[in-house]
Amino acid sequence: QVQLQESGPGLVKHSQTLSLTCTVFGGSITASHYAWSWIRQPPGKGLEWMVFIGYDGSTYYSPSLKSRTSISRDTSKNQFSLQLSSVTPEDTAVYYCAREFRTVGYDYWGQGTQVTVSS
Repeated sequence: QVQLQESGPGLVKHSQTLSLTCTVFGGSITASHYAWSWIRQPPGKGLEWMVFIGYDGSTYYSPSLKSRTSISRDTSKNQFSLQLSSVTPEDTAVYYCAREFRTVGYDYWGQGTQVTVSS
């Protein structure tokens, strides 16, 4: 089965850039027709989709986060990464990477990683 694992610092300073990497095992990030997403859940709130990168490298961003969000991939390492700039304490959340398959939805998720933005 497919496994995803988030990695990156758990603490980021206010106004700096959050950077996380998702490593995918058991499935290629270039395989048709999957998309690879970053999703977050602030404490006490629901899941918030942020961005995905498609198997073909196409990217789509949440309008509310687009100005601060960047996604990239390294196909040789089967990884994709998130950068969120100008962070505030409101960006404190558990961050997940997940695979999306059309008609199915998010079929595989990473375990999530807690990121805290210092005030």
